[in-house]
Amino acid sequence: MDVIVLGGGLMGTASAYFLARRGARVTLIERNRIGTGATVASFGNIRRTGRHLSQLPLAHRSLRLWGEAEKMLGRDVEFRATGHVRLIFDEGGLADMRAYAQAARPWGLELEELGPREIRARFRGLGPDAIAASFSPRDGSGNPRLIAPAFAEAARKLGAEIVEGAEVQTIKHTDSGFLAATGKGTFAAECLLNTAGAWGARIAAQFGEEVPLDARGPQMGVTEPLPHRILPVVGLWTRDKDHGAYLRQVERGNIVFGGAAERVPVDLDPGYATADPRRLPAQLRAVVRLLPAIAQVAVIRTWSGCEGYMRDMLPVMGRSATTPGLFHAFGFSGHGFQLGPGVGDAMAELIVTDRCETPIDDFRINRFSRGA
Repeated sequence: MDVIVLGGGLMGTASAYFLARRGARVTLIERNRIGTGATVASFGNIRRTGRHLSQLPLAHRSLRLWGEAEKMLGRDVEFRATGHVRLIFDEGGLADMRAYAQAARPWGLELEELGPREIRARFRGLGPDAIAASFSPRDGSGNPRLIAPAFAEAARKLGAEIVEGAEVQTIKHTDSGFLAATGKGTFAAECLLNTAGAWGARIAAQFGEEVPLDARGPQMGVTEPLPHRILPVVGLWTRDKDHGAYLRQVERGNIVFGGAAERVPVDLDPGYATADPRRLPAQLRAVVRLLPAIAQVAVIRTWSGCEGYMRDMLPVMGRSATTPGLFHAFGFSGHGFQLGPGVGDAMAELIVTDRCETPIDDFRINRFSRGA
């Protein structure tokens, strides 16, 4: 079977790799360069904690693949299972954590609850005012700059054609499949997989499938390098979005942080998102709550990226409801990085075998239609 994959972020490159591994003939078309969209703007968080329960089977599938990534792709993509700790500063956050931990346990996620003394002993310097925390030891982080190019190169070695700098001009559904006309030629295939990220809704709309997606940009930052002391990814349980910060320290010593800043609307033409330095002081105040020592550290860079957010914060995944041979995987609402390998594997399984062992029905594209 021939498959065109539209979009060269993590979802598209992972799908191309797993499709090629299953024997499909794949052409991946990217409007810019591989991995330069929302993927490279990502924080790099590989977490299951706090996910919608229906996402957990896909997250478990993906975590297994993250653990195999270096062997599978032939290069280190800096996946480190250093754990994910979420600090708690108030009783509301503690109640939310306990309720989530109880609900997630039947879905295969075990969270360890830590008290103040355990936090101080195991994670010195983090959240001195925290009253509790959750800890998921098998989660961690990966490098957003490495993962999509690694999947693309591995797919290429399996025979996939990777076409960069090719803006799609038209897409037509024919009796034999799909024709995608680009500035670098016209490509034909039996199946089309829409992994176009924030642009995914535009592709779907061409086939009569309207979905409520907003393009927004988060604000991220990174500090100067420091001695490496923080192993886990750090976040918190809070009902206050103004304090929803998170951070991690990379092995080179820099601290990457995000959250606690409103995601700004992004115009898809041209689709560039920019960080706003005026929001940085408030963002840093929230980060300092997690790690007081960061107050004395220089921020050397801030950035943003264009992400697609669905109304219900769940992705669109699965078959088209209108067009045979069309499949979707977009709208991951700012939390798709951890899911990427699992999404690629699941979509390849669905396209090639017409089944998927991981339940994805909650992500069907027609869930927004009346009566769906």
